[in-house]
Amino acid sequence: MNKADLINAIAEKAGISKADSKKALDAFVGAVTETLKKGDKISLVGFGSFSVAERGARQGINPATKQKITIKAKKVAKFKAGAELADAIN
Repeated sequence: MNKADLINAIAEKAGISKADSKKALDAFVGAVTETLKKGDKISLVGFGSFSVAERGARQGINPATKQKITIKAKKVAKFKAGAELADAIN
């Protein structure tokens, strides 16, 4: 499912227009992004939680040249499914 498909599904399930559905989805994504940028966590009970994890620097290999390279440390977004979501997909 891509973004357009998700917008259509939200509009249909919520009984709202596609334009309003797009605004709601964009607002959700924006709020999640801003919160994670601050280093905070978002918990949606039953659905899951979004958080930021630190990934340390590590050694890697350039597949084209086979030379060792150092991959810089960085922060990554992480999602952990909640119990209800995990049960629903099993």
